[in-house]
Amino acid sequence: MTHSTPSPWPYPLWIGHRGAGKDAPENTRAAFERGWSAGFRMFECDVKLSADGVPYLLHDATLDRTTNGHGSVEALTWAELSALDAGSWHSPTYAGEPLLRLDALADWCFAHQALMNLEIKPVPGQEAVTGAAVAHAVQALWAGVDIPPLLSSFQPHALLAAQEAVPALPRALLLDRFWDDWERVALQLQVVALVVHHPLIDAALVQTARRDGWRVLSYTVNEVADAQRLLQLGLDGLITDRMQLPAQV
Repeated sequence: MTHSTPSPWPYPLWIGHRGAGKDAPENTRAAFERGWSAGFRMFECDVKLSADGVPYLLHDATLDRTTNGHGSVEALTWAELSALDAGSWHSPTYAGEPLLRLDALADWCFAHQALMNLEIKPVPGQEAVTGAAVAHAVQALWAGVDIPPLLSSFQPHALLAAQEAVPALPRALLLDRFWDDWERVALQLQVVALVVHHPLIDAALVQTARRDGWRVLSYTVNEVADAQRLLQLGLDGLITDRMQLPAQV
């Protein structure tokens, strides 16, 4: 087993989930604006590809929950996706808020000097294609920045494709359970961090991560007691829906 020391960590402790958690329609420009105004300087969001290869932000593989569209996103072009209302589901205040392209997010980040955790969120069967495309897009859009986005995914094949496409970009393995051989896979992927569902995190996991040179981040931390426990364990990042949580811990 490899033993190493974690490299210096350039990212802040608190990370806004999908922009601003539940305060604004997730993964939209409005959400990042809301999170920024609440004091967050790093954000997590979900990136997938349109049918014509445009990277854009959406969590689900279907449209129904967070847009006025219906069904699978797989066959839709960006022109079709861009016509959807991604805000009315949340509240009338955000009626007409569109889906957000990755290049538009990059422009917003440059204007605000915001940092990003981009979760590669492929539709089923598009893991490798999406991983490579997102990595190439980030390489071009964030060219020359001091602190590039952290790429993460639950899908090892997506991370492997990102690793092969642009090895220099930092990667993190998302874990909602500890499946067989996860540690070996993380080592092969040369990740810099684990992003773990917070109830799974304990001192033993943090010790394993430190031994292997990984940082540990947690999702989605919305309660004061949970945040305090994780901070005592020495976590490096807390992803939260609650914009007021940092001030309460």
